[in-house]
Amino acid sequence: MKADIEKLVSLMARLRSPGGCPWDREQTLASLVPFIIEEAYEVIAAIDEGPDEALKDELGDLLFQIIFACRIAEETGRFAMVDVIDHSYDKMVRRHPHVFGEAKAETSEDVLRHWAEIKKTEKRGKPSGGALAGVPESMPALLRAHKVSQKASKVGFDWKDISHVLEKLDEEVLEFHAAVSAQDAANVEEELGDILFTLVNVSRFMQVNPEDALRKTIGKFITRFHHVEASIIGQGRDIADASMDEMERLWQDAKKESKA
Repeated sequence: MKADIEKLVSLMARLRSPGGCPWDREQTLASLVPFIIEEAYEVIAAIDEGPDEALKDELGDLLFQIIFACRIAEETGRFAMVDVIDHSYDKMVRRHPHVFGEAKAETSEDVLRHWAEIKKTEKRGKPSGGALAGVPESMPALLRAHKVSQKASKVGFDWKDISHVLEKLDEEVLEFHAAVSAQDAANVEEELGDILFTLVNVSRFMQVNPEDALRKTIGKFITRFHHVEASIIGQGRDIADASMDEMERLWQDAKKESKA
């Protein structure tokens, strides 16, 4: 069945029109930002753990935010939904010359190389801002660090192999220990930031997305903590009354169960 996006476009026009929804009429592009971010993360959560029904629901919510933003832009004479669709279509055709043109690409690496070259061509004549320009400050810090380090690597500012990155990590950990021993709060923060940034580079060399890795670890922590909590509550006790030794034992039990 062919999707009819016009249904949502018309719905948004009705919500923003006189006599529509007061809340929707008050929104601006700036006010939509937290909702767009929230919906994007809910899509990710649904991909990670939700059934298809949940993913369908969250993708619809994210699409609605895009339509919302386009409607606001159209009302101020900037662009409309059709412009966004046409621009995206043209760009994707242009960036897939191995499908729609004469270029050859046998592997995904070939595709990425073509993609990078085309992006570089597209940026010619535009204000540069430097090699690290174009990474939004609103990105989550880990993801932004990953993007920044990728851009630096593309112009040759990088370690030769993973062993050098791990040496740098060891160096940063030692500097962090020294800052902690000196009880220098400002330096502790700086050195901890250096460790995190170096770990992002470790993940890049190992082709692991640090945002994904941390998100999955957080999920794992929550699952195991729930096991500890449920075990103690099941004994008719409050978790705050349990000793650290007891919670550690239950934590190890949860680890064993998850690996069984």
